[in-house]
Amino acid sequence: MDLVPPPREQDPPDAPTGSEREPAHGGHDRLAHRLKQVAKGDEVAFAAVYDETAPRLHGLILRVLRNPAQSEEVTQEVYLEVWRRASHFDPRRGSAIGWLLTMAHHRAIDRVRSSQAAAVRDDGWHARSREVDFDTTAETATARIEAARVRSALDGLTANQREAVSLAYLGGYTHTEVASLLDLPLGTAKTRIRDGLIRLRDQLGVTP
Repeated sequence: MDLVPPPREQDPPDAPTGSEREPAHGGHDRLAHRLKQVAKGDEVAFAAVYDETAPRLHGLILRVLRNPAQSEEVTQEVYLEVWRRASHFDPRRGSAIGWLLTMAHHRAIDRVRSSQAAAVRDDGWHARSREVDFDTTAETATARIEAARVRSALDGLTANQREAVSLAYLGGYTHTEVASLLDLPLGTAKTRIRDGLIRLRDQLGVTP
């Protein structure tokens, strides 16, 4: 199938329309339902997911990469992954839009790391010929240990808290932007971030 959804033809008169096939609930329930249909190979549902979420996911990816061409590529990669892995979405672990945004963020970070690794390989000869500073190596090791602790602590948050905290403190979004990305009232987003940070602090054993 084409990754970019083709124009949708009108359903035959006796075919159920999208509104008839979908639950008459809010946007979150509708998107979750569409992902379930995508998992069954429904291209119409996939096109609807793409139309509804592509601007938001592309905006997040562009913010991470700051490169329009690479952002377009990664956005396409994300939707290919959505098509292949829609069956992995579990509404008990978080919202559909949160699942999609997390996937997009991970893909963008992977591209950043890949670009950095390529740059390191290009400068490999210089790196090998230069004496490694012990203090720098120690700082890098410490940072990696701390990052591992934070990732482990994040797993101890609720799904809603993890979504909000990850976007705010790993994605670099403001509270207002987090609320917009997750379709939440600003007060609700702030509460999830605050409660998540308190729980994260307790998980890490940090004294306030």
